[in-house]
Amino acid sequence: MALIRSEGREFEQTSKRIPMLKISELSARTGLSTHTLRFYEKHGLISASERSEAGYRYYSDTDVRRVEFVRSARHIGFSLNDISELLSIRVDKSSHSCQDVTDITEAKLEEVNTRIAELQSMQQTLQILLDSCCGGPESATHCSIMEALEAEQEREIEQGLRSGSHGR
Repeated sequence: MALIRSEGREFEQTSKRIPMLKISELSARTGLSTHTLRFYEKHGLISASERSEAGYRYYSDTDVRRVEFVRSARHIGFSLNDISELLSIRVDKSSHSCQDVTDITEAKLEEVNTRIAELQSMQQTLQILLDSCCGGPESATHCSIMEALEAEQEREIEQGLRSGSHGR
């Protein structure tokens, strides 16, 4: 395979030419910043099909589809490690089962559900704090929200001191 050194940035494969994209063009096509694309490359999720003698990255249509897969997976919350596993499955689907994909997806869903429960708890606490405060123009000297936060801080300090004294 010989590289054609023109501004058209095309590579020759047998007698057929395949247009290649620079990273800025890949960025425009996928909606991801060049910084994000380099980050994904650094973490092994994507790689340029070719590099020019000047060091420019060139990406094929296959690379574009891989980037779009990574973008979709990140959008729904998969971690870089999850995506790496999913990409391994994507490359060699015949050696993996749907159960492999389901296991990764179920673990992610469990994380999401845990986070939702944490956020709902935070939401309830914030609503209680807001409901207990007059929210008026008075000085915050006796603000119930500030008092509740300070009381929580004192409880945490006391628990830390008790835990520290038990460990000795």
